[in-house]
Amino acid sequence: MLGQLLFVLIAAAAIWLFTRNVMKIRRNIMLGKDIDRTDHTAERWKTMARVALGQSKMMVRPIAGFLHILIYVGFVIINIEMLEIVIDGIFGTHRIFSFLGSFYGFLIGSFEFLALGVLTACVVFLIRRNIIHLKRFSGVEMKGWPVSDANYILIAEILLMTAFLTMNAADYKLQLLGAHHYIQAGSFPVSAAIAAILPDSETALIFVERLCWWSHIVGIFAFLNYIPYSKHFHIVLAFPNTWYSNLNKKGKFTNMQSVTNEVKAMLDPSFTPPATDGAPGRFGAKDVTDLNWVNLMNAYSCTECGRCTSNCPANMTGKLLSPRKIMMDTRDRLEEVGKNIDKHGKDYQDGKALLGDYITQEELWACTTCNACTEACPVNIDPLAIIVELRRYLVMEESNAPASINNMFGNVENNQAPWKYSPSDRTNWINN
Repeated sequence: MLGQLLFVLIAAAAIWLFTRNVMKIRRNIMLGKDIDRTDHTAERWKTMARVALGQSKMMVRPIAGFLHILIYVGFVIINIEMLEIVIDGIFGTHRIFSFLGSFYGFLIGSFEFLALGVLTACVVFLIRRNIIHLKRFSGVEMKGWPVSDANYILIAEILLMTAFLTMNAADYKLQLLGAHHYIQAGSFPVSAAIAAILPDSETALIFVERLCWWSHIVGIFAFLNYIPYSKHFHIVLAFPNTWYSNLNKKGKFTNMQSVTNEVKAMLDPSFTPPATDGAPGRFGAKDVTDLNWVNLMNAYSCTECGRCTSNCPANMTGKLLSPRKIMMDTRDRLEEVGKNIDKHGKDYQDGKALLGDYITQEELWACTTCNACTEACPVNIDPLAIIVELRRYLVMEESNAPASINNMFGNVENNQAPWKYSPSDRTNWINN
């Protein structure tokens, strides 16, 4: 009973803490401005099924895509076994689903092969990051915690799979010994191969099996509560993030309704702009609270994989811009704002902003708005949307743009076109 009570307490604490952290992240995301992304629901479900569930964009890089799918499928399916562990932990049973007979053996055998696949893929990913030093895992933003975070999660998955296989190996050997409480159930095609290195003593085997059982379940609870602090929160957010994707054609930009109304009023004196509530909104975005909530969810969904940056033509030519850094900076600033709310209240101002303190003008104006980053992202994150809003603030609120862009604005204002030629000279080419 002591073990069952301890298990229930650990499980309850883990679920409570995870829920608390998730609600904080939700609160932070909802600090963003409202936006309606509920249109074309059928297409949104298809997008989520194809991109998040089907991992379609991961396979653009086949090796990494296959290994990621192996971890994704393996880890998800293996955790079906969690249901049995939870029931066993609460009621003090052992392999409660063994009544399924041969199908149970098939399940356990499948779990073992998947566990081996997950373990192998994690080892390969560790080698790619720390020995081969794949270029897209480097960059000015990939220092300190982002690098450690990736390694921690891979090592944790290796340890969890090792505990799972060792637990099964000890269980298999105890079944052969006819130990009390260890009923004949399951198939162990992988763990049976490592059973030989375990001790032959029943007492020692029970100790190993219980140690690995507790290590596996407590490790999963710890993993559950680690991911809200990690880039691996995309495990949770990949599905809603793809559902709320921008379904417009690439390159279609949003217009501010207030500006559109002003233009309509200038072109049509009879047009009456609709009434607005409250003070006029800010043009563009200076801080995270000026962005919409989908932009902020994008930031929390970023996996830091670097596909966006490795496909960015500005970054390829040595410019300062890194779309991955844009998303990481947005998330870091949002976390800072959330902590300020927790500590000082929702009206506290720390004198900082996303623009200037985190993201520089040089980064923003290096962007060619080509959408390569958005196209490359495995979970449909849109860094360009944030870049454009920050640019919009610079231009419309601060009148702060590079000289070449100001020249274009002047030409549009004076010549009704981006070029310096007078409208009366536009047809001169006909005479040449």
